[in-house]
Amino acid sequence: MSILASLVRAYERMPDAPPFGYSMQNVGMIVCLNEDGSVAHVTDWREGEGKKRKPRSMLVPQPVKRTAGIAPNFLWDKTSYVLGVISGEGRRTVEEHAAFKERHEEALAGIEDTGLKALLLFLRSWTPDQFVAPLWPDDLKDQNVVFVLENDRRQGLWLHLRPAAKDLWARVADEGGDRQQICLVTGNPAPVARLHPAIKGIWGGQSSGGSIVSFNLDAFTSYGHEQGDNAPVSDAAAFAYTTVLNRFLERDSKHRIQIGDASTVFWADAAQAETADTAEAAFYRMFADDGDAAEDETESRKIGVLLERLRQGQQLETLDPNLIRGVRFHVVGLAPNAARISIRFHYDNDFRELTKNYQRFVSDMRIEPAPREPYPAVWRYLVETAVLGKRENVPPNLAGEWMRAILTGTNYPLTLLSAVLSRIRADREVNALRAGMLKAILIRNYKMEVSVSLDSENRNKGYLLGRLFAVYEQAQVAALGRSVNATIKDKFYGSASATPRNVFAALDRGSANHLSKIGKERPGRRVNLERMIGEIMNAMSPGDDPFPASLNAAEQALFGLGYHHQRGEFFRKHDTEGTEEAA
Repeated sequence: MSILASLVRAYERMPDAPPFGYSMQNVGMIVCLNEDGSVAHVTDWREGEGKKRKPRSMLVPQPVKRTAGIAPNFLWDKTSYVLGVISGEGRRTVEEHAAFKERHEEALAGIEDTGLKALLLFLRSWTPDQFVAPLWPDDLKDQNVVFVLENDRRQGLWLHLRPAAKDLWARVADEGGDRQQICLVTGNPAPVARLHPAIKGIWGGQSSGGSIVSFNLDAFTSYGHEQGDNAPVSDAAAFAYTTVLNRFLERDSKHRIQIGDASTVFWADAAQAETADTAEAAFYRMFADDGDAAEDETESRKIGVLLERLRQGQQLETLDPNLIRGVRFHVVGLAPNAARISIRFHYDNDFRELTKNYQRFVSDMRIEPAPREPYPAVWRYLVETAVLGKRENVPPNLAGEWMRAILTGTNYPLTLLSAVLSRIRADREVNALRAGMLKAILIRNYKMEVSVSLDSENRNKGYLLGRLFAVYEQAQVAALGRSVNATIKDKFYGSASATPRNVFAALDRGSANHLSKIGKERPGRRVNLERMIGEIMNAMSPGDDPFPASLNAAEQALFGLGYHHQRGEFFRKHDTEGTEEAA
């Protein structure tokens, strides 16, 4: 099933889906009119206090798609169109207001409805210089405006929802309905959408929104078709898929997570709505922070138990048989590309297969010492590949490629390995998240058997050198304390992991001095460290150069793992000794 077709099915299952031709938009001002078109009063429709006040959502006629031209909405719009005022200096505010008045003069001509006639009388008498406090608060400029008759205000019957207004909007929206073609999404003959509604909420995208389907250059067209005729999608299908996608992309939506620069949306297709909700909540908890994806406490606890058992390796069919019976799952990664939206990845498969691939990912990433959070969100891993640890610095294509590999169970992108190694060399930090990624790549891409914790039987030279480097660092700390300006890790980790021959001979000489100092104060500690160094050196292949000229990328990853494991072992022993002393 295509992305658009599955989104249309998702729209059909939405319990509170706006009807065709309408959408939820943020409204900040309500103008209450008397029947003669005069203003009864103006209501600030925003919620909150002070500068944190935000407009509220309201169902209004579907907005037009604006590009570079002037195009007014029907019965509502922002203040530049409706009232001809703007907070700054607008170069075309006069033209926008004139276009709004002209459209409604034409559409409302001959209308007998009291409310619509009041709006027409208001527009004929209104001039922008009437926008004066206190009736018209200055901070309401640039807000979206709707109208209501004063007699209808208490019932919340906004002007655009009056029966006459809805009938008129149905006729206006159906203009051009004779252009029927076979819709590529539904397969039924229907009027074709010339322009698809805008998709908003993409991280880093334009505030006015973007398009997945659009044609605006000759190179994108075929057989002389223009705009939407190149890929005929009916007005109803275009409205449905953009409506549900905009709902999924809302800030607090439980259908979106941010993976690098890709705004990732997901949804389940199941016969039972409850089953689909469970699958979606489980996915959210798999890849986002472990917050409550379910609003109900009992449901949240159920999802938590399900997810914990999945992470322990139990099969989905033994946990919830309903989730394996025809539950199709969709994941789409969207990223901005000027006025268009790029699809970074698309996953469409059974939910059972998705959970199997997720279990494999959890197994790949398991590492000791473990991170503070037992199951970090995917974005936390990606931040470890970014300069200065900032989300916006995550390599652009890396997030999508990695997420695709996790969902499908295929090899991880090798750009992930190079990104992690580069960040380790740059800031000399080998934490559990980075070590977990190195381990995962070695297992899946290089088919290596890599232990979760310290492996004293591992004879790989990169792994052994990483362990040896951690012992040298421990000797320095034991001799000089942790207050030194720069440890050997700060100075030599990058070169030691890439070109060990240039570094390890000097490290060995420095370690001898550190061990000598330790021996004067803590002879037992010196013996233990010397034994570790000897065991690691003896594990090297006999007759082979213990310090090769260079290590390849996989060996550098093993170096980082060996260092992380050995260093973690020191901390574990230190904690154990401290506990025994306290006892």
